[in-house]
Amino acid sequence: MTARAGGPRIAVVGAGAVGGYLGGRLAGAGHEVEFLARGENLAALQKNGLRVMDDSGCWSVPDVSASDDPDDIGRVDFVLLCVKTGQLSDAVESLGLMVGPDTAVLTLQNGVDAPGQVAARIGRRRVLPGTIRIAATMAGPGEIRHAGTTCEVSFTAWDGQASRQVTRLRELFRESQVTVTEPDDIWATLWAKFLMVVPVGSLGAATGGATIGELRSRSGTRQLLIAGMREIYEAGLGLGIFLPDDAVDTAMGLVDRQSAGVTTSLQRDILTGRRSELDAWTGAAVRLAHDAGLSAPVHELLYELLAIRESRAAEAA
Repeated sequence: MTARAGGPRIAVVGAGAVGGYLGGRLAGAGHEVEFLARGENLAALQKNGLRVMDDSGCWSVPDVSASDDPDDIGRVDFVLLCVKTGQLSDAVESLGLMVGPDTAVLTLQNGVDAPGQVAARIGRRRVLPGTIRIAATMAGPGEIRHAGTTCEVSFTAWDGQASRQVTRLRELFRESQVTVTEPDDIWATLWAKFLMVVPVGSLGAATGGATIGELRSRSGTRQLLIAGMREIYEAGLGLGIFLPDDAVDTAMGLVDRQSAGVTTSLQRDILTGRRSELDAWTGAAVRLAHDAGLSAPVHELLYELLAIRESRAAEAA
């Protein structure tokens, strides 16, 4: 589909499962999207475009604009920052000429630290803290497997206001079949997701790859999930995050509604020996609890178990 003349330019930094899906939806709706990618994924995008497989079939964007050079892309109106946390520092450094005075950068990393890390480099005014709910993995270079039909993004400006940039980006997503929610408090939203995914991912990795269905159905692991969620909930309150009283119950309700076979990116990465987001997930849960003057025994134990596993994998590589 030809991009609409005169419309906003959007750069997707990190054309993995999340960035590829969002960029594909936007490009498929006729918006001008530029992918910043590398390696085999870049080659596949340039040669074959983007392909997404989901429960309803398959859709594709055959003509994709992709480069490994930010200067080739030039200044854009929006940047979707979709890399994992371990790549975040390099990704922000790579923004270069893509970011101008009015460019808005949407952060979609797991964890709660990314908005602050990005704002420290480019200023809070440009950062749109956000979160995404999607079950997607890379099926191969330029190919994404989307489990289910859900893709929901939630974001706002740093101060919580609906700025012109926020309003326009929400419109672009909705035009592209991406569900958008408008949070009353984006920081509570980020912590609510953190509270749910970190115990699931950490425990899933420590058990050798247990699915969410297995974790929730065994009484012992279910109680460990709840205890881990409670640790993050108490840390959030201690750090001034306005989490609702029922945040843990709400998170467990989401766990119970997930497909039984779901796993997290953290456990998939750790179990396959890839670089993971352990420090941004489990490590951050420990650090933030300590910052709040609290202990986090569940996450402290899980972090040490998984850190040893990662260290051994790195030594064997």
